[in-house]
Amino acid sequence: MKEQLLSIKKAAEEKLSQLHTVQSLEDVRIRVLGKKGELTQVLRQMGSLSAEERPVIGALANDIRTAIENSIAEKRNELLKAEREQKLKDEVIDVTMAGKRPHIGGLHPITKVLEEVKDIFLGMGFSVAEGPDVELDYYNFEALNIPKEHPARDTQDTFYISDNVVLRTQTSPIQVRVMEKSRPPIRIIAPGRVYRSDAVDATHSPVFHQVEGLVVDKGITMADLKGTLEQFLQTLYGQEAKIRLRPHHFPFTEPSAEVDVSCFVCGGKGCRVCKGEGFIELLGAGMVHPDVLRRCNIDPDVYSGFAFGMGLERIVMRRMNIDDMRLLYENDIRFLKQF
Repeated sequence: MKEQLLSIKKAAEEKLSQLHTVQSLEDVRIRVLGKKGELTQVLRQMGSLSAEERPVIGALANDIRTAIENSIAEKRNELLKAEREQKLKDEVIDVTMAGKRPHIGGLHPITKVLEEVKDIFLGMGFSVAEGPDVELDYYNFEALNIPKEHPARDTQDTFYISDNVVLRTQTSPIQVRVMEKSRPPIRIIAPGRVYRSDAVDATHSPVFHQVEGLVVDKGITMADLKGTLEQFLQTLYGQEAKIRLRPHHFPFTEPSAEVDVSCFVCGGKGCRVCKGEGFIELLGAGMVHPDVLRRCNIDPDVYSGFAFGMGLERIVMRRMNIDDMRLLYENDIRFLKQF
């Protein structure tokens, strides 16, 4: 048994001298010193020794175990040190090399222009109101003077969740909700996503953004509407921008008007972009219909108001000279990084 113990020690020392990784060192430790290791298997035979041999072999076995454990510990320190030095060598940083410029994101053109629009109206004393994207039929249609048989309720134009629930086709329902909960004077803008069953092309999308405005107070007239929109558009596009109001019809305003702005290409002289008119249609507006005020418990004999609504994408396209709305939604970094 003494020869077996000495042989195990010699073999272990030879194996340790040939190791190059901490994992292989652990394998050797288990194979020699583990519960089923070579040394343990020999010690299980001590029961067959005489009383005189047992303490001698036991002492030798302990010495060999201690020696092997010390050798393993020394080898582990040696291997760890070598691994650490190699890692430091492999991961060395040359501080004299030029760094890589990180990619920095920015605001989307729609978000950027929306913030400009908000700032302009906040500076004019307006506040920002919000409402649900999924709206009741009453707020999206009936409260806005659009009865059941009105063509705007056609399923080809509107996304219906049920007979009484729709994806809002405009942000006008926010105006109704504000008028129901607030008393004049009211001065708000209502930005947000809207949904219509439109085919995707250069100027249409089933999901787009609107910014609507509402002012209700005593003595409000069309002159206030024109002055407000003129101030807004000149702040957004420059003092040279001119606006034009054309008679139109909207169920929730009376009188109503389409509002055009002077062409950003020709400045009003007429070109292919504005189709020779000198103006480009931008938004709809008008005086709040008396019936809409009555439904919100506001007396139209005491108060009057004006409302307007504009497609934000159209504002963005004119503001940034973009000729295809689809570019705003395709998330092409080559396009977006220009802004």
